[in-house]
Amino acid sequence: MIALWITAGAALLASLVADRRKTRASLIRGLKTFWAIVPLLLGVLAVVSLLMAAVTPEMLQRALSGSGPLPFCAALGVGSVALVPGFIAYPLAGVLRENGASTPVLAAFITSLMMVGVLTLPIEAKFFGWRVSLLRNGLAFVGAVLVAVGMAWVLP
Repeated sequence: MIALWITAGAALLASLVADRRKTRASLIRGLKTFWAIVPLLLGVLAVVSLLMAAVTPEMLQRALSGSGPLPFCAALGVGSVALVPGFIAYPLAGVLRENGASTPVLAAFITSLMMVGVLTLPIEAKFFGWRVSLLRNGLAFVGAVLVAVGMAWVLP
């Protein structure tokens, strides 16, 4: 993260040196865009917070443990809705694995978690439009199913 901040700062300085007027205009435009999505971002964060408070880790563990179509579909659903960063998702998958979750269920959970964003769909639609956002998320969901089925085939 620090490397990204340093890189962004260096790029901003280089832009200021190259053309101060364009850099200022770009910063103003970026701030306006950021302020335009702040209400959506706060709404998404509120929904995620409520879901995290309502769904306990034990409930998640109970829903995703085991094998078969029900945990598989639950993993796809939870992964599509949840908004969890990868550095938390992978250790969580390890805990689920220790508690009996099968490889296809874990693959469905992780791939849908990383590729599908139901809660972030309004924000994505604001930038790309509803059609593109729904198409991207639909294709990502199908991709998550294919990856999970492939994992079931390769690592039964």
